[in-house]
This record gives sequence, structure tokens and C-alpha cells, in this order.
Amino acid sequence: MAKKASGDSPEKTAASADPTKKPAKASKEAKSSPEAAPTPPPAPTPTAESAPQQPPLTAEEAASTKRKGRQPGVPPRRGKKLRNLLKQQQQKIAKEGAVPLRRALQVLKSIKRAKFDETVEVHMSLGIDSTQSDQMIRGAVPLPHGLGKPKRVLVFCQGDNVAKAKEAGADYAGSDELIKKIQTEGWMEFDVALATQDMMGQVSRLGKVLGPRGLMPTPKAGTVIPAGGDIAQAVREFKAGKVEYRSDKGGNVHAGLGKMSFDEDKLVANITAFVEAIRAAKPSGVKGNYIKSITVAGTMTPGVPVSM
Repeated sequence: MAKKASGDSPEKTAASADPTKKPAKASKEAKSSPEAAPTPPPAPTPTAESAPQQPPLTAEEAASTKRKGRQPGVPPRRGKKLRNLLKQQQQKIAKEGAVPLRRALQVLKSIKRAKFDETVEVHMSLGIDSTQSDQMIRGAVPLPHGLGKPKRVLVFCQGDNVAKAKEAGADYAGSDELIKKIQTEGWMEFDVALATQDMMGQVSRLGKVLGPRGLMPTPKAGTVIPAGGDIAQAVREFKAGKVEYRSDKGGNVHAGLGKMSFDEDKLVANITAFVEAIRAAKPSGVKGNYIKSITVAGTMTPGVPVSM
């Protein structure tokens, strides 16, 4: 029996001595190919437990992050109480409809909710073509009772006019030194800029600075004093509350004409003077209805339509 067990076939014996020929082939290829660098093990995937814990955001950081996430031009969501209040005000205004000026001011004061003294604004929609240069509306109106807010007046002038302007109430008056201060320091501590006719050659260098802010002196707005003009009278008018107006691209004119604390008679006088000045400035090329609508509003109140 032992002899029979040892008498295996030559093929089996060869198979046990050399199990496969593949490893020999692989080793032969490995010798002929350059040595390959060992492959590094894959990096472990970070998990929630292994990730470093970040400290919680403070209230200021959370508010800053929230502000950064807002879309530009989109106001924050109003609270329920404020939404209900504004809805009631809108219903009250819609129920009244277009009313006379005095009644509109009474409604405006009844819906006032801000704690500060709001500015009373007038918005007029005009039937002009804003693409036509000859139909643009621009000018200045002296108000009978002022604006209720002091204005800082700067006058570009020279010679004896400097003393006259300061005596009339101008906050600043001068020539080259003021121009240099605006150019080099970006100084803009004034609300109205006037200029005499002889100074416009030098003041024109400030067009890129004063123009975008609406402070560039121009004859159409009455802020350029002609040769021989009364500089003291011009300063007094703007200090008392002379309002500049200019139509926008939509053919509208806006202006603040007083404070909510004014008496109704004063507000009526100021608004009437402004509306009549706009009517007098009607361009000759305008056809059809010139004044489409008039609306009065406060700084923080809805608009009330006016029939004038």
C-alpha cells in the first residue's frame, strides 16, 4: 500500500514541486521593469467625530454673517406688528383718496409713527419726456417759511464780495484756498455752494467732485451770481430755505419742504409756492397733461395723494 501511495504520476509530482508558472512569469516581468514606488495608503476620510470642533459664533459674528447673506437692495423682513400698522395706514389713505392739501397734511400727521421730527416731502409726477433735454425741469424756489433746518452755505468769491457774503450769513467764503481744500482734502462740510460769475472758470475744476453730489454751482439752479448781482440777497435766500429741484429720469420732481412740527399754514404756504414754481417752469414742448399727480409724505410715512 505504501508503494502504491508513493507511485503518483509524474505530472502530480511536478505540480507539487512547481505549483504554477505564473509567479515565475510575474517575477520575470518585475526584473525587466523598473522598480515601482510603493503606493501610499489612502488618507482616512474625516468624520464628524474626528473633525475639530469650532467654537460657537458670538452674537456680533452671527449678526454680521446674517447681514452679509442679505441681497443688496432687499430690506429686512418687517415684523407682524409693523405690517399690520402699515396695512391700516394704507387702508385709511385709500379710503380718503385724493384730498385737498390741508386735509392731506392732517391725514399725514395722524399716521405719523416716528419719534423724531420727520421732513414733509412733496413728490410730483410730470408729463415730460426725460429723454429730451429741452423738457428737463431745474431751478430753485425760495420758501416763505424755510425748511426748519439750518443750511451751511459756501460762496466762491473774491475781493470785497468775501466780506459781503460773510456779513449776509455765509458759513464759508473765499476763492483759491477753498478750491484747494476741496481738491486735496476732500472737504465737503457745506450744504449749498454759490459762486460769482468771475469765479466759475476756477470752480469748473471741481465739476467731478461737486457734480455727483448736486453741489456744483449752475445758473439754472440760481447758484451762480451774475456780475453786478446782489450776493448778500442770494446768501440770505439760501440760508432761509431756498430749495433746488431737478427732474429725474422718470420725469418726477422731489423736494423736502418743511418739518412735521410746522403749523399747517406754514406747510401749505411752502408746498403751494413749490407747486406754483413747477407749474411756471412748464417747458414749451410738453403736450397734454403736465402735472400728473402730487403726493405728500413724511420721512417714515406712506404717501397721501393731493388734489391741487
